[in-house]
Amino acid sequence: MPMGHTTTAETGSGGLAATEHRLANGLRVVLSEDHLTPVAAVCLWYDVGSRHEVKGRTGLAHLFEHLMFQGSAQVKGNGHFELVQGAGGSLNGTTSFERTNYFETMPAHQLELALWLEADRMGSLLAALDDESMENQRDVVKNERRQRYDNVPYGTAFEKLTALAYPEGHPYHHTPIGSMADLDAATLEDARAFFRTYYAPNNAVLSVVGDIDPEQTLAWIEKYFGSIPAHDGKPTPRDGSLPEVIGEQLREVVVEEVPARALMAAYRLPEDGTRASDAADLALTVLGGGESSRLYNRLVRRDRTAVAAGFGLLRLAGAPSLGWLDVKTSGDVEVPVIEAAIDEELARFAEQGPTPEEMERAQAQLEREWLDRLGTVAGRADELCRFAVLFGDPQLALTAVQRVLQITPEEVQEVAKARLRPDNRAVLVYEPLSAESAEHTQEAGRGEDPEQEATVEAGNENEETAK
Repeated sequence: MPMGHTTTAETGSGGLAATEHRLANGLRVVLSEDHLTPVAAVCLWYDVGSRHEVKGRTGLAHLFEHLMFQGSAQVKGNGHFELVQGAGGSLNGTTSFERTNYFETMPAHQLELALWLEADRMGSLLAALDDESMENQRDVVKNERRQRYDNVPYGTAFEKLTALAYPEGHPYHHTPIGSMADLDAATLEDARAFFRTYYAPNNAVLSVVGDIDPEQTLAWIEKYFGSIPAHDGKPTPRDGSLPEVIGEQLREVVVEEVPARALMAAYRLPEDGTRASDAADLALTVLGGGESSRLYNRLVRRDRTAVAAGFGLLRLAGAPSLGWLDVKTSGDVEVPVIEAAIDEELARFAEQGPTPEEMERAQAQLEREWLDRLGTVAGRADELCRFAVLFGDPQLALTAVQRVLQITPEEVQEVAKARLRPDNRAVLVYEPLSAESAEHTQEAGRGEDPEQEATVEAGNENEETAK
């Protein structure tokens, strides 16, 4: 049996606890019992994302995520989906800058099936990887790029702003979706080499959360994963560090067929896992987190110059995080009008800091989001993997909200003053291709949920999902 240790519920963890174990081949295992409902979640994070890719082979991590659903030695074709869904479960996978993950939520009595499936593709995917599956999934990913990036209004924003915010040659300069040219250039041998390098047990964390028997679960994990050999050939990721401030305003104007003018910006903010990052999250929540935020009240409610306004944090551990600003204009309002109002609000916030009411509301909002994530077995499994892979300690997931609640108004003001400045942002301005597009701005705005638009979906934009 694998060696491990048990941890008791820590202060501020809401009574949640997790146990940690490691197999002889290096696979880290995290278990968390929750007998409230008869379900179990399996989550497997591999320490590989788009930041590990090299020039000319962008998009390979995301392409490989799709290939992982194309069969393995014992499971042919679409069998992984068929077996999980046939057992009453759900499943998917996502790719980000910093990791690739795979997950299933199963009826508790079907947990062994999910573990066997994950182990089979970790240990034997190369037995099923061939030219046919490679071409099939290459086409799927290219079509996903068309649907999510190339052929939708503002779809190019994430890719363009990321390229502006991170300089050429930086590991985060390109997004997980990759370029069409690089997707076309990827070979079957590229995919096989990628698997051998990164899809090893010593480069992964497996979490299981829910209505489980820990002893039996560990026995299954040892049975199915224990014989998979480790691999030590993973290259050291390129350094993602950058100066705290860009030092100038980077700007690009995009003329496309969009329903409204838009101003988007990415501010360079502290890396995830730091106290300063939590302070930045609170600052952006006060400024642009929903309909009670300062920017929404100023631009949408008071000035009526925008139909949507939001500010969110894209947390990154291996590079500076990004404060993601997204504003859609109202009617024929020009972008400079919006930009001047935003800079005025940011300058006021840097000078005065948050009010006690704003701090209380922002902390409550982030606490609620934390509870939402840990309140489901799938969300908790994902968070345990996240903190294990990115910060080395899954237990931090159980107390993350306490660190946010300990942040002071002075810290929030300090990070705003230091980072939310015009010389520390990349700016993207969208102008409609035709005058007719701008005339329909207000109608387009009324058809959207402003708060949903205001969330910026910063946490999701860096993920590509297998369907």
